[in-house]
Amino acid sequence: MENLLMELRRELEIRNFSRQTVKGYLYSVEKFLEYSKHTGQSENSVKDYVQIGLKHKNPSSVRKDLFAIKFFFDKILKQKLNLPNPKKNNALPEILIVEEVKGLIESANNIKHKLIIKLLYGCGLRVSEIVNLKKDDLNFDEKLIKIRLAKGRKDRFVRIPESLIIELESYSKLNNSDILFPSNRGGKLTKDTIQKIVSNAAKKAEIKKRVYPHLLRHSFATHLLENGTDLRIIQKLLGHSDIKTTQIYTQISQASIKNVKSPLDNVK
Repeated sequence: MENLLMELRRELEIRNFSRQTVKGYLYSVEKFLEYSKHTGQSENSVKDYVQIGLKHKNPSSVRKDLFAIKFFFDKILKQKLNLPNPKKNNALPEILIVEEVKGLIESANNIKHKLIIKLLYGCGLRVSEIVNLKKDDLNFDEKLIKIRLAKGRKDRFVRIPESLIIELESYSKLNNSDILFPSNRGGKLTKDTIQKIVSNAAKKAEIKKRVYPHLLRHSFATHLLENGTDLRIIQKLLGHSDIKTTQIYTQISQASIKNVKSPLDNVK
């Protein structure tokens, strides 16, 4: 099994897949190999594995596992799997309203935690992008942040919110680290730490919705759309390769529904 995983790692790395993708594929394939020790690696064993997975896991997680397993069969075992990807559940995230975002920020423990939440929402950043931000990525003259090698191995720029410029510039001078948000032990914060910062603030703010870092990114995009920002601009700010990914926010936004006048209101 170790040899197969080593071969898989090499195939992923020579394609310059991100460290996170490599880690995810290796984890998914290792779990499948453990399952198939006695049944062997075949299309039927993958079908059984997927069927069991769908009974216990979110379909999106099973889809990710299957992408990794298909890659493994294709590139390492030299076999093509003729399997459909499980349909995803179409549940839409419950977006935070502006008052909830305000409460979240006010409930954060300290300046660092407040700034992390403000950047997650104010710039629509992913957790991995917050973790990897360096001071050199901040251009206060141009009011821009450069997001380096984000998802899809692409650089992009986002605008620093006007209300954040002075606060962010002052904070960036507080320590000698190259990293914008270093951990207390030095080095980068972990994604789990960011998750805890957001969930703890949500708990203190008594927000009943399930609040997680990526929800702030969803809220950023939805609020921009509701304020009239063009979908193509939102796509660029979020770093989406395909406009279809951004179009989900037209389904999440309730502005058009709220503005509909029911025919019942005309009945007198």
